[in-house]
Amino acid sequence: MQFACNFCGKCCRDRHLPLTLAEARQWVAEGGRLIIVIEAFLADGTGVPDDQRDHAQRRSLRVRCGDTDAYVAITFAGYNTSACRHLTDENRCAIHHRRPLVCRIYPMEINPHIPLRPQSKDCAPETWLTGPTFMRDGRVIDSGLSDLIERSRQADRNDIVAKAAICQHLGIDIAALKGDGFTTYLPETDALLAALRDDAKRGGHPVEVQQDWALHVTRGDLAQTLTSRGARVVTSLPETCTFVQL
Repeated sequence: MQFACNFCGKCCRDRHLPLTLAEARQWVAEGGRLIIVIEAFLADGTGVPDDQRDHAQRRSLRVRCGDTDAYVAITFAGYNTSACRHLTDENRCAIHHRRPLVCRIYPMEINPHIPLRPQSKDCAPETWLTGPTFMRDGRVIDSGLSDLIERSRQADRNDIVAKAAICQHLGIDIAALKGDGFTTYLPETDALLAALRDDAKRGGHPVEVQQDWALHVTRGDLAQTLTSRGARVVTSLPETCTFVQL
């Protein structure tokens, strides 16, 4: 598979930008807003296919959820409802030399369980007909790209405790069940900066996350299943939280 960007700028518009924790700090420090996206599955595997459990578990944190445990995955993303704040009028990236990992990896998928489908991207058909070959027989053959993908996955694993501590600081404790949807939060900038400063003071030292997390679902049968497994389930959400159903 080949790819050559035509600089249409579509991938830089109307989408939130997943960031590592270090990238998120810089994004906020430069005046950007951050959205927090959360999903979880139970420690017994409820909510995640067996073949995806290892990857999902490695990028998640085990937390209390009522009378059982859950694995919570937390994504910090640059909040974009139009053009990315770094996209110029010429459809060029103003921070290209230090653009986030997810931008360097695009159009490749980071999740190993999501196959790359050109038809699911906004890129024009001709962009897949020229440029360097980066995949063959479903495998990434570009070593530089492979390294970037692994760096992104490792950042997810390394950052999860700090992200959970920041959520704890912000009073965020409701997740959606993986595969059913996401809970999303758009924290106030001052509160988020305070949480990020608190995390920075720890200097990388882990903090104990003591929150009792809850799961939000809209289907009654799913709520009953989770409750029967001991999970804490909530049917209403605070004004600061939005549920996005898949």
